[in-house]
Amino acid sequence: MKLDFNSIKDQSSFTLTNFSCGPSMHLLDRKGLYKILWAKDADATVVVDGYRLQLLKNQIMFCTPLNVLELKQDTGLIAFVFNREFYCIRDHDSDVSCNGFLFFGSSMPPVISLSEKDIQSFEAMLFVLKEEFETKDHIQGEMLRVLLKRMLIKSTRLIKKENDETDLPKPQFDLVRQYHILVEQHFREKHTVAEYADLLFKSPKTLANLFKKSGDQSPLKIINERIVLEAKRLLFYSDKTAEEIGYELGFNEATHFSKFFKKHTGAPPATFKKDFKESL
Repeated sequence: MKLDFNSIKDQSSFTLTNFSCGPSMHLLDRKGLYKILWAKDADATVVVDGYRLQLLKNQIMFCTPLNVLELKQDTGLIAFVFNREFYCIRDHDSDVSCNGFLFFGSSMPPVISLSEKDIQSFEAMLFVLKEEFETKDHIQGEMLRVLLKRMLIKSTRLIKKENDETDLPKPQFDLVRQYHILVEQHFREKHTVAEYADLLFKSPKTLANLFKKSGDQSPLKIINERIVLEAKRLLFYSDKTAEEIGYELGFNEATHFSKFFKKHTGAPPATFKKDFKESL
């Protein structure tokens, strides 16, 4: 199954697929695509940024255009794939509030688990989406956007519930989310909590206390994990040297980057890359 919507006018695209054909597998090679993966029929193995993950049946994973995915054909997954032109996560954040939770909120793609009631809700949305993909008229794109928005809102509610962060007052809740978004935007040049605290007009201590209260990782750990994830991605999927990667990630000296990487992974960049290739 591969159902497509494409608009020449604004270069937007939205695809619903189960990766049962070659053309749908090519979506994994295209850049700039958000991917929502639903293990609808069975458990599925997904390789994300070089790491093998197991999605259990009726779990859903949310991947940004930065995540590199590897899948086998006919895995039982249902995928909702769209580009920024079809639905911009950042521009529509006031509508959905998924930025910083479903996307760009952690070093690894978040996963939600569906209850029996949630499964019924998502299956109903899937049915309506399939119907709309087959309706070719001038408002098809807008209808598909509305349905995708509904799915994102539902998913955001579920991930908030799973993280138990809804107990926080809304201003504090939004501050946690905004911190995640800022880290995603600036992790290449800003490596300290104090720099993000300045952007949020808060003190580093205030942020540390807030994240402790929310049950999230510490503010510094969030920064470091994001830098390490990007370093691994560049080591795995580019021909750049460790020195080039270090400079790209804001380290003035290659030795500083190597020490940082070894501290958080247990091995220097070159050794880590070699071990990864051998494991494959």
